[in-house]
Amino acid sequence: MFVSHEATILHADVDAFFASVAQRDDPALLGKPVIVGSGVVLAASYEARAYGVRSAMGGAKARRLCPQAAVVSPSFSSYVEAGKALFAVFRETAPVVEGLSMEEAFLDVRGLERISGSPREIAAHLRREVREQVGLPLTVGVARTKSLAKVASSVAKPQGLLVVAPEGERAFLHPLRVERLWGAGPATVARLHAHGIATVGQLAALSEAELMTLLGKATGRHIHALAHSRDPRRVRAGRRRRSIGSQSALGRGAHTPQELDAVLVALVDRVTRRMRKGQHAGRTVVLRLRFGDYARATRSRTLARATAATATILEAARALLAAVAATIARRGLTLLGITVTNLEAAEDQLALPVDDLTAGGALDAAVDDVRERFGHAVVTRAVLLEAGEDVSPALDPAEQPRRRPARR
Repeated sequence: MFVSHEATILHADVDAFFASVAQRDDPALLGKPVIVGSGVVLAASYEARAYGVRSAMGGAKARRLCPQAAVVSPSFSSYVEAGKALFAVFRETAPVVEGLSMEEAFLDVRGLERISGSPREIAAHLRREVREQVGLPLTVGVARTKSLAKVASSVAKPQGLLVVAPEGERAFLHPLRVERLWGAGPATVARLHAHGIATVGQLAALSEAELMTLLGKATGRHIHALAHSRDPRRVRAGRRRRSIGSQSALGRGAHTPQELDAVLVALVDRVTRRMRKGQHAGRTVVLRLRFGDYARATRSRTLARATAATATILEAARALLAAVAATIARRGLTLLGITVTNLEAAEDQLALPVDDLTAGGALDAAVDDVRERFGHAVVTRAVLLEAGEDVSPALDPAEQPRRRPARR
């Protein structure tokens, strides 16, 4: 198990990324309240947040709270360009960079003291380089663990730098609200509040067994560890995988082509989102089928080049499904799955990569980022709305996530 004894992990995060890009690209907006998105607020500058404007808020309410705000449309190409430039600076700064989103990453600076200075000096240099080369404000938290570094950057925002020394972890962490913990989602926080637990210090006073009883075995153990500054996770640039897939068990009744297509869209959407988050691109699309008589079959198609683009993989999957439509009509279908194999590392792409900067790739990247920030349900494929709310496939037990990541 990896345990660091020094504060050498940096969590770097651009402040109000979408809004900061808008202010960078239009100097007239600097220092002024900015709202990105008219129907739903995708981002708000800190000047707008001072009036109570928040991400995911309805646009009409945001404009009532801050009528003087400049409302700008999202610029997906600008976000992609800024994100690529940002990660170029990250990779110049540290040998190991783990991207979390278009504007956020962990950097491991162990062993760089003689070359680049102390972690604090490296963090200060990183902030200056991002400001000079990318034109964006960056906040950096430095700590011994990933979770503490992320909490430190959230406390330091906006435009801050905060180092949590190992001997000062308890003094820093325990006065904070439990909402600050990276891994404490809304349901966990609500349950803690309902039991009178408001601060991390109050949380740390409970035993692991008490928290497991209160929150469930896995969540209780995880939250207890975070409250005591225990987080053995390394900063990882990415792990090699052979395939990424998802499948959905279907009822035994008949399914129309439109219903099957909606399930397929949801599956491809899920798989490609996971590919982009893991910085993977794949060449072979595999359709997995289980018919009404429980016989199984697969069909596959290899693409000309590796991709993580939703539209490209969906086109191949639809072609495979159409080729077996007659068999499905005759034998029925009880399971549908999609797997992408022959994976390659997307070396030059972000945690939310795009396909050669095409419009479709930029859209994928922006949709991924919105879902990461506000939850999967905030953006839905039109075909799923047309088919009805119940067509999004339930995960098989093997695909159930161990815990939900905290919403930012």
